[in-house]
Amino acid sequence: MRVELSGVTLDVEVSGEGPVVLLVHGFPDSHHLWRHQVPALTSAGFRCVAPTLRGFGASDRPEGGPEAYHPAKHVGDLLELLARLDVDRFHLVGHDWGSGVAQGLAHAVTDRVRSLTLLSVGHLTANLEAGWEQRQRSWYMLLFQLAGVAEDWLARNDFAQLREMLAEHPDAESVIEPLRAPGALTAALNIYRAGLPPEVLFGADRSAPPLPEAVPVLGVWSAGDRFLTERSMSRTGEHVAGDWRYERVEDAGHWLQLDRPEKVNELLLSFLKEN
Repeated sequence: MRVELSGVTLDVEVSGEGPVVLLVHGFPDSHHLWRHQVPALTSAGFRCVAPTLRGFGASDRPEGGPEAYHPAKHVGDLLELLARLDVDRFHLVGHDWGSGVAQGLAHAVTDRVRSLTLLSVGHLTANLEAGWEQRQRSWYMLLFQLAGVAEDWLARNDFAQLREMLAEHPDAESVIEPLRAPGALTAALNIYRAGLPPEVLFGADRSAPPLPEAVPVLGVWSAGDRFLTERSMSRTGEHVAGDWRYERVEDAGHWLQLDRPEKVNELLLSFLKEN
């Protein structure tokens, strides 16, 4: 369904009854990323809220340049969405950029967050301190800063470069299709431009506050992830003030919830039921 907020209209899937689980996708996905998790969660007695973030999929692409897509804007959208749905307390699950947005939400309304699950992307400081291998894997983040250049390179020859980047994505073609719309690719890239500019990636002060003590955190990393090192997730525990649990998933790439849905669902359900 489409939910009209004060500044943007989001495409949102809501299903099930029970404690709420907010599922937040990353680049360049939509709420369809969670199609294997939603049935498992609703069958187990949870209510799933899976929005497509502004700038992605069928959600609106507001004008205003990169700042219109700052992670804080996404946090604001999600808080307004939860208010529209009369949701008080909730579990948080984020993948890729959705992990970063979820961490921001956990800081913003700590007393309302039952638990926080981070898939693939851990704490910002752990990522920035993960060494040269992580910097090599993150090279594309600098490319994405180059407005116009990045769009041209990724879309050239029928999105050949983006296709190669998404080689392990089970839904690559369906994810690329919405990016053909005018302004869609720029909107999707703007979260990098607003949220991870060079000053954040290479600045002198590259620390972020630890995740709140009141929120238990599960971090899940997949052994076949081409974009993120295990260290960036496993050492996230050093930046969690409260309970921390780390899990490694074998035989899965970056989109582990699509590659190994049964395993991811098992981990999610065990953690959510504990909290």
